[in-house]
Amino acid sequence: MDNDVSAGSGSTIVAGRLALGITLLAFGLGTTGVIDGVAASDAVSLAHYVGGVALFVAGLLAFRDRDTATGTAFSALGALWFTWAVSAGSHTSANGAGLFLLLFALVALSLTLAGGDTLGQGMYGLLFLAMLVLAVASFADSSALAKAGGWVAVASGAVAWYAATAALAHWPTALPRRAAGRGVTATG
Repeated sequence: MDNDVSAGSGSTIVAGRLALGITLLAFGLGTTGVIDGVAASDAVSLAHYVGGVALFVAGLLAFRDRDTATGTAFSALGALWFTWAVSAGSHTSANGAGLFLLLFALVALSLTLAGGDTLGQGMYGLLFLAMLVLAVASFADSSALAKAGGWVAVASGAVAWYAATAALAHWPTALPRRAAGRGVTATG
């Protein structure tokens, strides 16, 4: 199995993925309502400082290391989390919140389509799906869809956390590949 860390500064990528993972886990679990008395609004401080400030700083450090893909991803996501956190207490219409989530989803879609390692694409792909489902839930005023979006955010956070931890612990980050035609034997 491959234990390779993706291109760029490994420590910046690990720190950014940890920040994104923890933020998504807290936000997602709060959105699902699975923990009694915990709501998405309880993740505001974490989203403000860890998902917003720390992720944005990780993006700036990646730019300094000339890793434009990681810099773009982390600084854009940091700015979005920061914006969500500072506007969480204000009165926003359901359609306004849905539009913000839809724009957040489009950023995640761009990051998914940009390529990169498998775990990164999976993390951003799940983030896209989570924000898309949450946007539709907001437009439709559907608590069931919001919970589903929360679970997808939890999955994205788990992938981000695994990707960061795998890099630190030298766990596998890629599935082994078989050569074409191998693994099947003919008996006669």
